Amino acid sequence: MTPERRAYIRYRLERARQTLQDAKVLSDMGSLLSAVNRLYYACFYCVSALLLSEGQSASKHTGVRSLFNRLWVKTGRVPKDLGGFYGTLFDQRQKADYADLAGFPPEQVRGWLQQATEFVSEVCRLVEKTLADDGTSPACG
Repeated sequence: MTPERRAYIRYRLERARQTLQDAKVLSDMGSLLSAVNRLYYACFYCVSALLLSEGQSASKHTGVRSLFNRLWVKTGRVPKDLGGFYGTLFDQRQKADYADLAGFPPEQVRGWLQQATEFVSEVCRLVEKTLADDGTSPACG
C-alpha cells in the first residue's frame, strides 16, 4: 500500500471521528436533522476508508453503499446488522436533507448516535486489521 493511500485512509478515519463528535454536539443542541446528516457522514467516511484499504472506491454514495454490501456485508466480513444500520442511516440522511417537514424524535437520534459510535469503532478496527496485515501501523488511536 502506498504512503499516500495510507495517509488518505487515516484522514478518512479522523474525519469520521470528528464528524461523529459533531453529531453528538448537534444532537445535544436539539438540531436533530443536522445530527442525522453528520451520523451518516461519520459512517460514510469509515466505509470509504475500509473500501480504500482494499483498493476499492466509488464516486457516488450509492456506489460506496453497494461495494460495502457486496464486499463486506454479504461475504460475512461485517455483521449484517452493521450493513443494515448503514442502509438505515443512508435513507434517513436523505429524508433529513431533502424531505419537507422531516423530523426525528430525540430518543431515536440518540439511539442512532450510539449505533453510529459502535459502527465507527467496529469499522475502524477492521481498517486497523487490514493495515496491520499490510505491515502498516494502526490507523485508529
